[in-house]
Amino acid sequence: MLRTHTCGQLRSSDIGQSVTICGWVHTNRDHGGLLFIDLRDYSGITQVVFNPEKNLELHNKAKELRSESVILISGKAENRPGGTLNKKIPTGDIEIVAESLVVLSTSLTPPFEIEDDVKVSEEIRLKFRYLDIRRPSMQRNLRLRHKLCKAIRDSLSSEGFIEVETPILTKSTPEGARDFLVPSRLNPGKFYALPQSPQLFKQMLMVAGLDRYFQIAKCFRDEDLRRDRQPEFTQLDVEMSFIDEEDIYIIMEKLIKEMFAAVPGFTLKTPFPRLKYADCMRRFGSDKPDMRFGMEFADLTGILADTEYKIFGNVIKGGGKIFAACAEGGAKLSAKDIELLIEFAKGNGAKGLSFFKVKSGGLSSPIDKFFKKETLDKITEVMKAKDGDLILAIADQEKAALPILGLVRDYLIKKLELKPKEKFSVLWIVDFPLFKYNAEEKRWEAEHHPFTSPKTEDIEFLESDPGRVRAKAYDVVINGTEIGSGSIRIHDSKLQERLFKVIGIDKKQAEDRFGFLLEAFKYGAPPHGGIALGIDRLLTIFTGCESIRDVIAFPKTQKGACLLSDAPSGVDEIQLKELNIKIR
Repeated sequence: MLRTHTCGQLRSSDIGQSVTICGWVHTNRDHGGLLFIDLRDYSGITQVVFNPEKNLELHNKAKELRSESVILISGKAENRPGGTLNKKIPTGDIEIVAESLVVLSTSLTPPFEIEDDVKVSEEIRLKFRYLDIRRPSMQRNLRLRHKLCKAIRDSLSSEGFIEVETPILTKSTPEGARDFLVPSRLNPGKFYALPQSPQLFKQMLMVAGLDRYFQIAKCFRDEDLRRDRQPEFTQLDVEMSFIDEEDIYIIMEKLIKEMFAAVPGFTLKTPFPRLKYADCMRRFGSDKPDMRFGMEFADLTGILADTEYKIFGNVIKGGGKIFAACAEGGAKLSAKDIELLIEFAKGNGAKGLSFFKVKSGGLSSPIDKFFKKETLDKITEVMKAKDGDLILAIADQEKAALPILGLVRDYLIKKLELKPKEKFSVLWIVDFPLFKYNAEEKRWEAEHHPFTSPKTEDIEFLESDPGRVRAKAYDVVINGTEIGSGSIRIHDSKLQERLFKVIGIDKKQAEDRFGFLLEAFKYGAPPHGGIALGIDRLLTIFTGCESIRDVIAFPKTQKGACLLSDAPSGVDEIQLKELNIKIR
């Protein structure tokens, strides 16, 4: 080893030792003779002092050092003089009095300082990602990622799971997001697809009798990007045989608790609460609510049944409902803020958004004249509203009103900068619908994927009333972010055929898309199920980062570009000819 210690390792107990450290020049400070260099590596910073009275040549050599050059320093560890201790860093009690200096490599002036609070655009950070990763916060994020993955492997291995790698080059099965396609040179005109998930392969591993599988898997989806999406991302994939939903809950709660324990100061209570999808939508207008902020919805339809306000009255007569939420402290919003909020709701499909400010125990609104005082008092009581709060109401058909009010709720949580009542809110969402109706194409589609098992008691409604059928599916949600999703799978070929028929997949289409899995099922498939957890999304919660790009070593931009390597890029005409591809 070139070094005896790392830059964050030395303490007062090392005083008097001859040491050698290596790292990057963080700062270079000339204090009227004495020269101080802060030397940095992944572990921290150590101060090095050069004294011209002891070694003028060495001192002059050190004066020429540029920021971010890589050097090797040998010298003695000594106490810092009184009044110069730095309690902000673990090595702040000591310094190294330099006896020799080796310049291992020099650096150009970096485009930004290697500091956590550096003010530079994300584009520059991503272009010079190798410099960005030198920043302490990025070092912590990537080391936490390692700890998290190790905790996953340790926990699942102790439960009898084995890690199996599945193919990256596979078959396109267009059920969900758009596939990334890879042309085959050896099979002209044919394409591989990068896996959106290892779904089909992990099910075949259950048919193969492996019983318990997991994989920290790379997945690829060619979809529109945002702060919590990347074209390639990492998920924990899990599958088990001879289980039901309860087995998933038990195993995953233990795992997630141990993942949280890998982060200092983070703890979780188990079991996690469970909320049915229908109840979730009714209470929060979302299937991934952040429960830390309250603001549960109330159905005001009964209270307002005899209202003189025609907009509400007409909606109720047409079979619609009136749902409301109460935002703590929302009455402080200005008229302009309210106007923007209404426009936000309309932009997301609302026909309108009514509001009431709570003042002196009563409700104030441009429409309050249409309501009796006892009706307004009843609304205040039902909403548990207090002075300074803001009540918002949407009148529409239930399926339309609830999701919009859910978006309004999220908007207000951010706008009002509401404080969460607890650090973490973790819950299971269960009893999802098995199908969703595509009004444009006038057909039913699988809500999750076409191998999700229906609830046993709902199978009789598959053909007669598909919208009534619930799935053996479940999501785990943390702080309003869907962290994981999974289901118990169909292992009965006849039931699978019935489900395919409901969503319009005939035998030939099923064979073309999923033939290799359906063939495997003919040889004895066990009951099985699984789940996938988003590693990147979990890490953004643990680190408090705004974007998953800050927990991935080499991420893409929102346009799917790697600014570091300049990918995607054009390719040589010869390569295109080999692949039988022409660019139009």
